[in-house]
Order: sequence, then structure tokens, then C-alpha cells
Amino acid sequence: MRLTDIGGDLAAAFSLLTRLPLRASDAALSRGAMAAWAFPVTGMVIGALSAMFGSLTLAMGLPAPLAALTALATAIITTGAMHEDGLADAADGLWGGWTRERRLEIMKDSHIGSYGVIAVVLSLAARWSAITVLIISNPAALIATATLSRAAMTGLMAALPNARPNGLSRSTGRPSPRSATIGIALAFAVCLVTTNAPFTLLIIAALTTAGIAMIAKAKIGGQTGDILGATQQVTEIALLATLL
Repeated sequence: MRLTDIGGDLAAAFSLLTRLPLRASDAALSRGAMAAWAFPVTGMVIGALSAMFGSLTLAMGLPAPLAALTALATAIITTGAMHEDGLADAADGLWGGWTRERRLEIMKDSHIGSYGVIAVVLSLAARWSAITVLIISNPAALIATATLSRAAMTGLMAALPNARPNGLSRSTGRPSPRSATIGIALAFAVCLVTTNAPFTLLIIAALTTAGIAMIAKAKIGGQTGDILGATQQVTEIALLATLL
């Protein structure tokens, strides 16, 4: 992989998954799924920003719940809440429709239903309560969970076909096994540095991703951008719970 490709892939990953002012060229974006290995790198940066602002809030003398809220808000603002949006759409579609076609139709609808609202509320509550503890005991753990949960997205993209003939996931394509392996290896390396349970986290991430993949395959025949967003959210919650 050439240095220019690495830079382009990083720019493409940040353009796709964050609202940070780092825009990719058309040539970089055209590489599509080849940039999926860099998804965990965006998670590392998002997690680092969350841990930094949460720790700063704590150092200012504010209580842990507010520091955790600051860390959580940082992640949401940095990503433009795209993963929360994916979780909401996936929950509405997977559980609100009775056929594959209807589920995909619901997931494409911009309106949010009861399942989606409940899913996002529970996700926010779970992450906030976990971060309230971790922001004091091990803020670096936020880097690990943010990184590995985005590696789960890369793995799912490589494992499942696209469920629909269009959409963000389809236009991005499927990463090669090599690209997915590089992304997962990078995430594992981050876990080695930031936590004392890297192997446990890797297993939990793999099991959680496999479970989501089975549900998505059974209900819509593959993955979409919304399924990838839901994967990131659910995997991050599972990892945070494991660290507790």
C-alpha cells in the first residue's frame, strides 16, 4: 500500500464517519471499501477526543456524571450522530416490518418510529452510565471501545453482502479480507495499549458482531449503512459493559 493510498484512505474514512474538517478527494473516495481498514483510526480519534474533554470536565471539579455526558456529547457531535441514526433506522426496520422488502423500506424512511426512539434512548443511557464509571477509573478505555466498535463495522462489511442495490453501504462496496484484517489488527493494538483485557474485548466484539450479522442476514439478507451504524453502537455498549 503506497503512502498516497494510506493518506487518501484516512481522509476518506474521516469524511465518511466524522464531521471533522478533513475532506477526501474524489480519487480517495473512489477507493470506497479499500478505505475500510481506516475506520478504526477514526474511532481512535473520536475516543481520544471524548476521553480528553471528559477528563478536562472532571479536572474542573464537575461530577463524573457531567464529565461522562461531556464525553458522550463529544462523540456524538464529532460523528454527527450518524451511528445513532443508523441504530434508530435499523431498530425500526428490523423489528417493524414483516417482510424483507418492508424492512428495507422502513429503514430508508427518514422518520423515526417507536423502536428507533427506544433504541437510541437505551443506547445513550447505557453508554452514559458506563462512561460515568470509566471516566474516573480508566478514561483511555473510551479510546479502545470507540476503536474496536468501528473495526466491527469493517468486519461486518467484509462478511455480509449488501442488502440493497443502492445506498451508502452499496456505493462504498465491500472491503477485502486483507483490508478488514488490517483494521481489526489496528484496533486490537489500540486495546493492548489502553486496556488490560484486549483479548476479552476482541472476543466480545466478535461475538456481538456475529450476532448482529445473523439477525441482519435472516431479516434483510445482508447489511446496509444503518446496520453498520447499529453494529457500532451495540458493540460499543457490549465493550463498555465488559470493561465494567
